[in-house]
Amino acid sequence: MNVQWSRWRKSPIFYPLIGFIVIFIAMALVNDNFLTSNNLSNVARQVSINAIIAVGMTCVILTGGIDLSVGPVMALAGTVTAGLMIAGFPPEVAVLAGLMVGALFGACNGTFVAYAKMPPIIVTLATMGIARGIALIYTGGYPISGLPNGFSFLGRGEVFGLQTPILIMLVVYVLAYVLLNKTPIGRYIYAIGGNEEATRLSGIRVSRYKLMVYTLSGTTAALAGIVLTSRLMSGQPNAGIGFELDAIAAVVLGGTAIAGGRGAIIGTLIGAMMLGVLNNGLNLMGVSPYVQNVIKGGIILLAIYISRSRDK
Repeated sequence: MNVQWSRWRKSPIFYPLIGFIVIFIAMALVNDNFLTSNNLSNVARQVSINAIIAVGMTCVILTGGIDLSVGPVMALAGTVTAGLMIAGFPPEVAVLAGLMVGALFGACNGTFVAYAKMPPIIVTLATMGIARGIALIYTGGYPISGLPNGFSFLGRGEVFGLQTPILIMLVVYVLAYVLLNKTPIGRYIYAIGGNEEATRLSGIRVSRYKLMVYTLSGTTAALAGIVLTSRLMSGQPNAGIGFELDAIAAVVLGGTAIAGGRGAIIGTLIGAMMLGVLNNGLNLMGVSPYVQNVIKGGIILLAIYISRSRDK
């Protein structure tokens, strides 16, 4: 029993899960409306967007990188998808094009990071501005509305009583879990973050897998942007502002080491849920958004401190 407990405590998701349970119970105790079915459903729907983005961000951070461009990329993918539907393209074609836009931006990030050997934070900061600028140019700074009713299924529909955004989130996490835990690609991603030089010397094409994770990050950001566009039934060029920070926060709170090499995709989901519950609970309590930022920042710092302490 002691051996099993010791092993469980060393799991990357141990502290995130404890943190989530504590925050969930605290919010339930301080506000009677928190545990209502409508509120919990609303939390899950809101969490789904950030959680989808955080999947790609997890893979990037596991390699020791960072992607600051996910917010603008989701806005660009959403506006491109909306614009194509307004132009008469079927929703399926428009969605595919939006995903390709995200993958293209991710691939550009990966190319500069993996092959040009540029710092990830500089590369993605630059493409962050580029993606946002293109979205604003494409839309003229105005939302694109009047989308076909059938497109709303991705953001507002239900499948067997489960909201579509939540279902999409769950499918993405299952696929990510398989990728990271059941395939050689996952082992290479962890190895690159653990010791990139040793991984390269062992014959692994590090640049190829770095390109892959940034492409994945762009694709998941685009998917989140399309789901958000469907929910709003409008392509918003200013969507996704600050979402990169929420995604990074979800990854860090989920127990992934900010330096890479250690973490779990399930922990990221827990981290996203923790943020969602915290935001919702504080809103129900009427806490000022400025105070909320201070609280969330403090929690993220604590999570990083705990992560670094465990690494030592």
